[in-house]
Amino acid sequence: MSQSFSGRLVFIGAGNMAEALVNGVLKSGVVSADRITVTDVLQERLDYLAGTYGVHGSTDNRVAVAGAEIVVLAVKPQILQEVLAGLKPSLPGDALVVSIAAGIRAAAIESGLQQGQRVVRVMPNTPCLVGRGVSAIAPGSHAKGNDVATARLLLEAVGVVVEVGEAELDAVTALSGSGPAYVFYFIEAMLAAGREFGLDDEKARLLVTGTFEGAARLVAESGEDPAELRRRVTSKGGTTERALGVFDESEVSGILHRAIRAAFERSKELAD
Repeated sequence: MSQSFSGRLVFIGAGNMAEALVNGVLKSGVVSADRITVTDVLQERLDYLAGTYGVHGSTDNRVAVAGAEIVVLAVKPQILQEVLAGLKPSLPGDALVVSIAAGIRAAAIESGLQQGQRVVRVMPNTPCLVGRGVSAIAPGSHAKGNDVATARLLLEAVGVVVEVGEAELDAVTALSGSGPAYVFYFIEAMLAAGREFGLDDEKARLLVTGTFEGAARLVAESGEDPAELRRRVTSKGGTTERALGVFDESEVSGILHRAIRAAFERSKELAD
């Protein structure tokens, strides 16, 4: 498809992820502000988005989706079925539905909408808020190739996109969906250590965040195995070897694996 579209794009829900996508598609020129409508129960939130981005706001989902080309479901999973029931009477049967509701299978979404409704599921993560997200997209049973391309166009406005089968989304959730929290956890601990050693917060934050960003970029751009990069940093008898020895003694690798496995299993439970 082309790198923009002229149809109406509707976001059901006006939370942080919806705002990140609105900001991204506007900056990338995917769609103009006058073609975007965002819905929410909070009028003040809609007023903020309208004032900031020039988009339309509505508290009425049914009115908002009438004539829409693409509808992005950006609501909490717990209320999704209720939202779908409200949308069904006025949602065009040929509209593409893109869901970012975690854990809700495409089949469950399809069953709440018109027969044959095209659905694409997306698992984004919070770095989308700064244009550095990682999103996985998986087509539902009625989605076509151009529907996946459309979803990709939206999500590439806020980061990189990986196409997967829906069965792989639980793994995606455990790795990249929840993954930023794992990184934040390590950053918290390293910042605390920096303060303990006498660094002020500004210096510690610059050192730690720059280290994470640089290390990730080195892995991405070098193509090297992370284990090999780790070995190159680890001089025999040096400081890094001493630190990694503590990690090994504490079985940090095993703990991380168990934690990610727990997230994976929870994702499957939420979908049942």
